[in-house]
Amino acid sequence: MRTIPVLLVAVLVIGCARGLTAQEKQLQYESEGIEVSAATAEEPLGESFSLKAALDYLEKGSLAWSRKRNCVSCHTNGTYMQMRPELTPLLGKPTAEMREFYVKRLQQLGRADVELVKKGFKPTQVAYVAIGLASWDAHVTGELSAETRAGLDLMLKVQSEDGSWNNIDCWPPFESSSYHGATVAAMALASAPGYLEELKKDGRIGQVEKLKTYLRQSTPPHDYGRLLLLWASTRMDGLIREKQQRELIEMVFSHQQEDGGWSMRTFSTPEAWGGGSRAEKLRAEPEFKNPPSDGHQTGLAVIVLRDAGVSAEDPRIQKAVNWILANQRMSGRWWTRSLNTDGFHFITYSGTMYPLVALYKCNKLPKTDRGGD
Repeated sequence: MRTIPVLLVAVLVIGCARGLTAQEKQLQYESEGIEVSAATAEEPLGESFSLKAALDYLEKGSLAWSRKRNCVSCHTNGTYMQMRPELTPLLGKPTAEMREFYVKRLQQLGRADVELVKKGFKPTQVAYVAIGLASWDAHVTGELSAETRAGLDLMLKVQSEDGSWNNIDCWPPFESSSYHGATVAAMALASAPGYLEELKKDGRIGQVEKLKTYLRQSTPPHDYGRLLLLWASTRMDGLIREKQQRELIEMVFSHQQEDGGWSMRTFSTPEAWGGGSRAEKLRAEPEFKNPPSDGHQTGLAVIVLRDAGVSAEDPRIQKAVNWILANQRMSGRWWTRSLNTDGFHFITYSGTMYPLVALYKCNKLPKTDRGGD
């Protein structure tokens, strides 16, 4: 089993972690003017679906994390910037402060020594900055911005020799493997309007081909990685063959549970998450042998399947939609237990964003003014 030195983790998470007060331990997110209650499995279900409550949670969580932690995290503001722009046609533009924060973070990373940015989980963080800015361009402005171009250029600078984006096996399911970082990079490159065409024109497409080769020839660490490969293939043309894509679609459906949802925990053995560093914790969970469906995996599965061309009218997709509509909590969240600790359960953030985007892709979000129920 691979373990991570405590000192190394401490060094890598500077800026994303610090001491917490007793009051903060009762909150999931907190900054001046914002307090978001703790995420718990015991929170009651809401009486009915509330788009307004979900959006309120997502906006506050992303802003509070960015203002207080001052870093890009895959599970919170990384998810916001990757996914929220896609809802622009229905809900209007995302919060401009989030894009401004990303640009500021990009400038900080750009001033740092490139060799330092290649270490720890910073390459994956750079990929998330790039995909967030690329998603904004794709869904909000419709054209490639100078900031997005700079973010993608930096992302290519920190690409590993094998074609991946280095990442320590640390915080599953996001910052948990170099393979994960590579799928994010592929989606960033393919999402940015006109960027791949610029690379071809300038004779710089070689790194993209190296990335494709890595994803084609490397064995994903688990079925969660295979799900991400399927997702990346819906954005990057020619990444995998049609036959493999069909096989991956059926793999995803094979994990669907009787209630219509999916559980993140069925997509990997405990030993494969985070290089095995979470195995003891996961095997000790009371629900280990029968993990319940969760918001993160159910929403993500529907998003990827819809992007891969599965009809919204497919009975299996409709069953998943019914699960999403029936399992929102009173706070607007969908509960997802963390793979890492039983503390803040930040994965509940993506576990709320993904179901919203899944409903949008199935034409099930109400067409109202920025979040009215």
